[in-house]
Amino acid sequence: MKLLPVTEDLYSYLVGVTVKDHPALAALREETSAMPAGGMQIAAEQGQFMQLLVHLLQARHYLEVGCFTGYSSLVMAMALPANGHVTTCDVSREWTDVARRHWQSAGVADKITLKLGPAVDSLRQMLADGRADSFDIAFIDADKDNYPTYYDLCFELVRPGGLILIDNTLWGGQVADPTVTDADTEGIRIVNQRAFEDDRVDSCLLPLSDGLHVCHKRR
Repeated sequence: MKLLPVTEDLYSYLVGVTVKDHPALAALREETSAMPAGGMQIAAEQGQFMQLLVHLLQARHYLEVGCFTGYSSLVMAMALPANGHVTTCDVSREWTDVARRHWQSAGVADKITLKLGPAVDSLRQMLADGRADSFDIAFIDADKDNYPTYYDLCFELVRPGGLILIDNTLWGGQVADPTVTDADTEGIRIVNQRAFEDDRVDSCLLPLSDGLHVCHKRR
């Protein structure tokens, strides 16, 4: 086994030498963590890693499937250059109203477009509007049973040389348990296997937080 067990002390150390926090991000994390569904929010160190990818790719256009309360959107909007833009999709007005409030207070609301409605419809409409190959990074973090469809659509929307990031791809370890066969777990298994076998991408499944599958669309 090459995976180091992460104790609370080690995790605190990791965060302490990784996360360069911002008051706007801390405030959103705190509010979201108190919500019943607060566990869906990405970890601060994952947000830091995603910001690093923005800088490495010199990204300007970021696409997100699953906004929740807007933490990942806020993280990426803050990392993008002044002419960068976030497009995020979600079905919940309740959750995204929290997101809008924090985007506004952080001063990045003008860099974010929210598409409220089923993400499959929003992604297909973007393709119909000529947005193929126009995004530098796509992040998939929504209903897991639709992950394979989101992957296929995001592949078309991301430019050659860009990235598709798929969240929760270790799914609390359930993906490795053959007795777990619910639709969400199966959706994650399918997308992990699809990315692994897709010769159009280079991919790596990282044990970051609940699993982050990083897929690079070959040029």
